[in-house]
Amino acid sequence: MRSAWMAQELLTTFEEELGEVSLRPSEIAGRFQVLLNEEVIFDRKREGHFPEIKELKQLVRDLIAPEKSLGHSDRK
Repeated sequence: MRSAWMAQELLTTFEEELGEVSLRPSEIAGRFQVLLNEEVIFDRKREGHFPEIKELKQLVRDLIAPEKSLGHSDRK
């Protein structure tokens, strides 16, 4: 259910910028990808890890609202 929690976090953080977040099952076991407008912005296999929510919010923000502050999520 971590994916559902991440989707809710993205919707809450980007309520003005995102119209929807959808979860789709994969035919490949263990696959976890995040797409924005059909472009893969995170791939667990490529990155070698499951994303932390901070990392995911920063990736999304950088593409859809680069001027938006993420508060504590902006800290390294």
